[in-house]
Amino acid sequence: DSPFYGGGGGGYLSQGSPFGSGGGSPGGSTRPATSHSIRPVTLRQLAEASQEHSDAPWKIGEQEVGQVMVVAAVLSVQAQTTNVVYLLDDGTANYEARQWVDPNSDDETKREISESSYVRVLGSLKMFGQKRYITATHIREIARETVADELMHHIANVATTELIFERGPPPRPSEGGVVKNTNAVNTGSAPSASAYTAGARSTANNNAYASLSPLQRQIVDFMLSQPKTDEGIHVAAIARHVASSGGVGDANLIRLLSSKALDELMDDGHVYTTIDESHFLVSE
Repeated sequence: DSPFYGGGGGGYLSQGSPFGSGGGSPGGSTRPATSHSIRPVTLRQLAEASQEHSDAPWKIGEQEVGQVMVVAAVLSVQAQTTNVVYLLDDGTANYEARQWVDPNSDDETKREISESSYVRVLGSLKMFGQKRYITATHIREIARETVADELMHHIANVATTELIFERGPPPRPSEGGVVKNTNAVNTGSAPSASAYTAGARSTANNNAYASLSPLQRQIVDFMLSQPKTDEGIHVAAIARHVASSGGVGDANLIRLLSSKALDELMDDGHVYTTIDESHFLVSE
């Protein structure tokens, strides 16, 4: 029943697709499917979103966007008669979110968000004058003990969404592990494997790596391909490799995802730190 997940999981409304429902209304309206969907985003993506004219839909890159979801820290809270203005920061940009309130209502729940807390915000992108902001339909303060988990979950959702828009959805088992690139020009040649499956080629025959995720396998493959030194490989070099082969443009997202994957590999004993916590070697 949560408005943040819509019952469909993955942060999207239950329309049968992460891109929303494509069906029209009984009256024949063909409202774009994206207007029904919830897209996880960073604040930087919102700051760089474009609009052809004041009545046109907002676009992130080439994709139209309807409702958006962000996870961010609250820098300030400004309560006014008709709305509450939250200044948000997610590490990529600062951005305002406004939640409108009924001045005649006794409901104070919309005024309880405190500064320095983390929140999950659901709303739509608006502009008044030359100022952009999120018109928030729901704001939920995140419990301190779950902030790290929700941040990483949101970052992973953002990165996954970007990959889906760039390459199409991940392959089904019946498709032989080949990713469909819905944006690629058909050249008549067979599609090649991508970052979804690249790691499986060189680690598939090693049972020690059978349970690794594609990102973890990609990291291990890269580390194994490098000359072995006592110093190890710096996390920045690993993040650059993931960025160059994975196609996700936001450096902050890549760095965070790589660090999380390395932490999990270290917890499972596949890698270990060397001269400091930023240098790693594969356990062999």
